[in-house]
Amino acid sequence: MRGVVWMATACLGLGAGLGSGAGMARAEEGAHPRLTPERDVTVIYSVQPQGAPAPEQVSVAFAKDGNKLRIEPLSHVGATILDRPAQTVTLVLVKQHLYAVVTPHHGLRNPFLLDLSMHFTPQGTDKVAGLECGKWAIVTPRGMATACVTPDGVILSEEGVDSDGLRGKLLAQTVTYAPIPAAEFEPPPGFEKVEGSHPPGGGLHTGLGKAASSGP
Repeated sequence: MRGVVWMATACLGLGAGLGSGAGMARAEEGAHPRLTPERDVTVIYSVQPQGAPAPEQVSVAFAKDGNKLRIEPLSHVGATILDRPAQTVTLVLVKQHLYAVVTPHHGLRNPFLLDLSMHFTPQGTDKVAGLECGKWAIVTPRGMATACVTPDGVILSEEGVDSDGLRGKLLAQTVTYAPIPAAEFEPPPGFEKVEGSHPPGGGLHTGLGKAASSGP
């Protein structure tokens, strides 16, 4: 489940280890893609961290304006729910009927949330999963990444290095625009909340390198 690990770990920050990017000239100072989706959307991504033998398929549900999202492997063994306004991560273990709520010490970020602390350079256009998207080079104080983002704010592809120095990439397979029930962004009814700083079951982690999974 390393691919799910790589994505969920990115709650703590995108980009590290590829250099400062100081030598990259920005063609348009202040230019950037739309930072969050403008409507509810669910994307199936292929995710592969460096060294993984094959990519994994995960579902990511974005609430309108990107304030909440749910990351879940297609095996449904667990889920990571991000609440951007509250700056919390809810980690869910389905088989164990457990969940925990974590507040990242260094802020809530992941490969699906862009922000203005990043510097963007337009790199033309592309088509991914049948949709047009703008290509961007992204530079942060920690490193660099590339992404392709639709005009309405959906990231269709991304590749970069996380805060632990681990490289990974993701690629959209399908994109579905449809209303998402609010319950998708809450712990399931009847699940037990685990208190404390350690994730339940030792299998859920946050941060572009560690898992939202209880699997091996």
